[in-house]
Amino acid sequence: MKILVIQQKMIGDVLTSSILFEALREAYPEAKLHYLIYPHTKAVVENNPFIDKLIFGKNELPFYRLLQEIRSEEYYAIIDAYSTVKTSIITNLSGAKYKIGFDKKYTRPFYTHIFSRNIQAKTNAGAAIEKRMQLLKPIIKDAPIQIKPKIYLSTAEKDKAKERLIKGGITLTDSIYMIGALGSSEKKTYPLPYLAKLLDQIAAKEKTAILFNYIPSQKEQISTLIGYCNAQTKHKIYLDIYGKSLREFLALTSFCDAIIGNEGGAINMAKALNVPSFAIFSPPLNKANWNIYEDGKQNVSVHLKDFSPELFAEKKNQDDLHKDVFELYEKFSPAYIEEHLDQFLKLNTK
Repeated sequence: MKILVIQQKMIGDVLTSSILFEALREAYPEAKLHYLIYPHTKAVVENNPFIDKLIFGKNELPFYRLLQEIRSEEYYAIIDAYSTVKTSIITNLSGAKYKIGFDKKYTRPFYTHIFSRNIQAKTNAGAAIEKRMQLLKPIIKDAPIQIKPKIYLSTAEKDKAKERLIKGGITLTDSIYMIGALGSSEKKTYPLPYLAKLLDQIAAKEKTAILFNYIPSQKEQISTLIGYCNAQTKHKIYLDIYGKSLREFLALTSFCDAIIGNEGGAINMAKALNVPSFAIFSPPLNKANWNIYEDGKQNVSVHLKDFSPELFAEKKNQDDLHKDVFELYEKFSPAYIEEHLDQFLKLNTK
């Protein structure tokens, strides 16, 4: 028996949907479990013991070739966690007995079983987890409601990261914080002058080391951020220690006491490494969709709406929020965040 899961999107989505494989392996220990993803997201599912095969879409295979490959596998079930027009057509023409996806009016006819994306979370796993787990119901009796995403690092990867930290001058017994300073876009990036004030707050703690999640092309923006920081903070920043690949970033993060910064893929990856996280949500984002496994201690998030809900009552729709995102960010003062961050640091400092 073969089962395919489809999640052709960003890193955070691919990592989150990987939870399905743990449940599938428990229910079907002898099945061959395959995952259709984009090539650039491979790093978050490498070494996953529940996945037998990765299939790469997008630029790797033309549509007709991809469809041929899917049909040739003769899948028993396809779980389309992406549920776009393209993936719904692939699912529909696959020949699978079970064709499972999310309910959209333009893809609804292509599946044998459909589920709503609009759910209210019943646990602190959050809606992103629970809405994916419901996709298992047609093929797993008493399917679990939640499973935590996990990333699997090798001993060699962790040893290399440890050596790099030590050689870079970091004392592993100090509190080490990874900073997600830059979101996936400007509209998902907390203003740098504001973030600098939070970095000053972090650096005020004794025996603290600060790392950044960035790529070389973003170094100028990170340098601008550092320029806003005070002298004490600058002294505790190790700018030359960064992940030159996604797997290197993951290995370095595994040694951190916490990750702090913009909500996004890096936050979700840290959670999958069981590293505490403090996430700052962009004002247009719906916090309920992605505050997975938030407990107010190890995983914490803040959103402007938590402090000034009246600002959002005035916005008529999502388009208004995106249009006014920078105006809303300006109102999202560090003063709102500092107390919550201080409590988080007290709970997650060596």
